[in-house]
Amino acid sequence: MTTMNNTFPLFGYEILRDYLLPTILGKHEKDILYWAGKDIARKFPCTDIPLIISFFEDAGWGSLSLAKEMKDGYVFHLTNEPEMLKIEERNFRLEAGFIAEQIQGINGVLTECFDEKKEKQQQVIFTVKMDLKEKIER
Repeated sequence: MTTMNNTFPLFGYEILRDYLLPTILGKHEKDILYWAGKDIARKFPCTDIPLIISFFEDAGWGSLSLAKEMKDGYVFHLTNEPEMLKIEERNFRLEAGFIAEQIQGINGVLTECFDEKKEKQQQVIFTVKMDLKEKIER
């Protein structure tokens, strides 16, 4: 049996993530997962980008890297072994919501995150956009 970090069976994670959640959430899956990711971020706040990257590893979500930093946002790349990432089958709205909320908490401005699958490269690109004029209370 394949395991993640030798502690959690990959099959159990796949059942929950790839079969149970889509069945329960139906056509609203992407929206609900985005807000769930934001909620997870509030429960596990990260104070900087290296902690966000570390959280992804610890959660078994994959290897997140900061690819580009801009005045009003960031670009992150997510990679993992193909059988773990399951890029063809999975949406990444949970991770996008998590990143958005973490960056919003770090920078104190309204933030959104968009995910884009790059199947040939076996990676997901997260583009984070911040509205620098829209301050958020921490």
